[in-house]
Amino acid sequence: MSTVSPQPETSAPAESTRATTRVGQIRARLPWLGDIARQQGALIALIIVVVFSFIRYDNFDAITINNVLNFNAQFGLIALGMTFVIMTGGIDLSVGGIAALASVVAALTSSHGFFYALTAAIITGTVVGMVNGFVVAWMRIPPFITTLATLYIVRGIALRLINDAASINLNQKSDFNTVAATTIGNFNPALPFTIPLLIIAFLIGILVLRYTRFGRNVLAVGGNPEAAQLMGLPVKRTLFLVYTLSGALTGLVGVLLAINLSGGSATEGVGWELIAIAAVVVGGTLLTGGVGSVFGTFIGVLLLGMIVEILQLENNYTIDHGGAGLNLNSFWQNVIRGIFLLVVVLLQSRLQRQRAKKTTTT
Repeated sequence: MSTVSPQPETSAPAESTRATTRVGQIRARLPWLGDIARQQGALIALIIVVVFSFIRYDNFDAITINNVLNFNAQFGLIALGMTFVIMTGGIDLSVGGIAALASVVAALTSSHGFFYALTAAIITGTVVGMVNGFVVAWMRIPPFITTLATLYIVRGIALRLINDAASINLNQKSDFNTVAATTIGNFNPALPFTIPLLIIAFLIGILVLRYTRFGRNVLAVGGNPEAAQLMGLPVKRTLFLVYTLSGALTGLVGVLLAINLSGGSATEGVGWELIAIAAVVVGGTLLTGGVGSVFGTFIGVLLLGMIVEILQLENNYTIDHGGAGLNLNSFWQNVIRGIFLLVVVLLQSRLQRQRAKKTTTT
């Protein structure tokens, strides 16, 4: 009799099971990947922009990155202070005027030496910030109104200090020129002192927000001021300190402005508050307060700076390649920056609604 040999077992069920397991693992990770994309969206966008620039533009190199960091150092310092203000649910519209006033003070005191002028400018910014903080915290005037009024006041003071002139030059015997030429290390290209200053300031900001009681109070006050008050947190003092910090950092920016202009200007800084707010928002800090990231603001500053740089590089690319690129004048540059900011705000609004929905469901 013939016997029927058993058929070999097929591996199809096992492979099907493994495939189903892989799909399940991928689906389980999708929410996590989505959270990473939302939380680090600015960083991902910055990486894409940098890689695109290296591929498209022949003259995009370390010198270009150096220039972007150096040029945006002053905006970065303002945005750092603005981050803490916005995390409390406030806003500071006076930063452009404070920078202009501080630059005038630095120029007027430049005959006494750089460090004297530096101290005078930072004190000037700090005092204005203290005034903002006192009015917002203790007099309970809305931050928008308070800082808008301060903006006009400090610009008027700056003009009065230099007898209604638009600008004033540094003292010829001042050592500002020596400071302006200061570089760090023996790098190629040379590393201006403003870049390490910017990085150190943001590192300190990250540590303060993450590991200090003040940082926790800032987020608590921005999240729910009434609840923070009931918990015994120093709400008024926290508000006072964040505006003081913003003023002090902007006073330092006034010194950088005086270095760049070789003098003080009462008309500079127009619109700087909008640039700072844009960087903060792009970095993931919600305008409603309670949620924010100092590192995100740093990435937002770099991303906005890179976008401006790319628009300039694209114009040069168009000229060098016989019109093969996009010729974007200043009008279109402003339109593109505005659209970019609007998209970010819309995404933030959607993220905030999703978080609120998760909170209510849990």
